[in-house]
Amino acid sequence: MIAKDDAPLFTQFTTPESLPDGLAAALVDCWIEVSDAGGAAGFPFPPVDPAEVSAAVDRIVTGLDPASSRLVVATVDGALAGWLCLRRDTHPLVAHWGTLHHVQTRLGVRGRGIGAGLVRRARAIAREEMDLEQLRLAARGGVGLEEFYGRLGWREIGRWPGALRLAADDDRDEILMVLTSL
Repeated sequence: MIAKDDAPLFTQFTTPESLPDGLAAALVDCWIEVSDAGGAAGFPFPPVDPAEVSAAVDRIVTGLDPASSRLVVATVDGALAGWLCLRRDTHPLVAHWGTLHHVQTRLGVRGRGIGAGLVRRARAIAREEMDLEQLRLAARGGVGLEEFYGRLGWREIGRWPGALRLAADDDRDEILMVLTSL
């Protein structure tokens, strides 16, 4: 458990070689924990297969590039508390906007502002380092993510009703959100 007075440290990684030993494994552990608890972070059907999660983390890490893909992590006392991916397509038609992916925090640190801190840090990186003008994301409806992102300045720009089928009797909207004032 993390003490309440321990402030998170936010760090970004821009190349595969920049990741410290053990971070990829910590990302896998966090993603499994969040997904198995029902989190909306890319693996919607718990329990998740650790090999699939590990392969997804490998794809994220090997795709890191300062121009197009950044990993932002939050640590507390050296332990991973949360993470997200910030990406952009470098095609000139859409290179002015980026997307957030896999925003997540470990269960034991929720309610401490770490998720909000990650999103704010990604916003600063997008504006100051990647020269982006807007960010987009897609979120699962029905779990309060609209409100979470709304408090951080994001606005809903649309939704696909019933786009996400979590179970035979559980369809959720996919909510499309944008942050235009970076």
